[in-house]
Amino acid sequence: MRKKTVRDIDVKGKRVLTRVDFNVPLVQRAADGRREVADDTRISAALPTIQYLIENDAKLILMSHMGRPKGKRDAKLSLEPTARHLSGLLGKKVRMAPDCVGSTAEKMVDALKDGDVLLLENVRFHIREKENNPEFAAQLARLGDIYVNDAFGSAHRAHASTTGVAQLLPLAVAGFLMEKEIDYLGRVLEKPSRPFVAILGGAKISDKLKVIESLLGKVDRLLIGGGMANTFLQAKGCQMGDSLVEESSLELASDLLKRGADKMLLPVDLVAADKFDAAAGWQHVAAEKVPEGWRALDISHKTIELFSNVIAEASMILWNGPMGVFEFPRFAKGTNAIAQAVADSDATSIVGGGDSVAAIHQAGVAERISHISTGGGASLQFLEGEPLPGIAALNDR
Repeated sequence: MRKKTVRDIDVKGKRVLTRVDFNVPLVQRAADGRREVADDTRISAALPTIQYLIENDAKLILMSHMGRPKGKRDAKLSLEPTARHLSGLLGKKVRMAPDCVGSTAEKMVDALKDGDVLLLENVRFHIREKENNPEFAAQLARLGDIYVNDAFGSAHRAHASTTGVAQLLPLAVAGFLMEKEIDYLGRVLEKPSRPFVAILGGAKISDKLKVIESLLGKVDRLLIGGGMANTFLQAKGCQMGDSLVEESSLELASDLLKRGADKMLLPVDLVAADKFDAAAGWQHVAAEKVPEGWRALDISHKTIELFSNVIAEASMILWNGPMGVFEFPRFAKGTNAIAQAVADSDATSIVGGGDSVAAIHQAGVAERISHISTGGGASLQFLEGEPLPGIAALNDR
């Protein structure tokens, strides 16, 4: 961790402009139509930083995006429900600004006392946010003396609230969540404990090509499941029936298999379905021969055992991507079993990606995972070895 954090600076009496990731799902109550937070995982993840700043008498100004309003005000994407929810979590009033810039926001910031919290309205209500417009960044910067970035999930985006402001304020540091993400993912890249096992799933090789190439030089074992395994299996000459196969990546898959022959493990058996449906008929099949008209939707018994045995011996585990269509209960067994194996291991475990995180929660083992990353695209880009603009903009120690 080479970046300064909130621990390294004096925040007492300072206006601390803090970028958080409050892009959370909302639901509408039937009774009165009021919108409420449906899942506060991302809000809870930012609480350590928020509480630290409150306890150290900062004047805290929070900013975040919500959804994709395309630069226009949309009441359904307002952060007002989030302000109410955060007030309940903190046990104190969180004021809500009607906009993230402008005279009203500035007056509300000026009225803050030490330990007060103000949440700005959705920064993406302004098209200039995503453009990293210098004038818009300057308007945001006028609200703070110090910049804190605790939104790892947005750190791969060079937007006004993630990089523009950081370059304008004299102090730009990481929050505790950002610090934790950099710490755990940095260990994967720089000094993983061994044996180091990576588990990759999801639909396409092309989505994770750079991650696979980056990890091949670092892992002791690379376990491949999910839809991407189908492409590798077909590249080996297996009959995959109607399974999802990325035809354009077959040559690439073949090359990766040669380069990672001593590290990569593919499924040896699969659960095949007669259609893509939660109620589809299914059967266990050998990985090399999925019947015509059938498609692989999960890993099966022998693969679960094979993968679980490797996981049990690991000292560090990285998991990104499910082993099958876990949204359908009858095709969730493989993903759930791998989640259980990761939780049961004595390894330092890091789980990232929306589907993998959902699977961990679905399996009821989230509390037994060392670190659950809040970044989807950000964590993948980090693991590719690519610099993240939101991190690069922060002050070095």
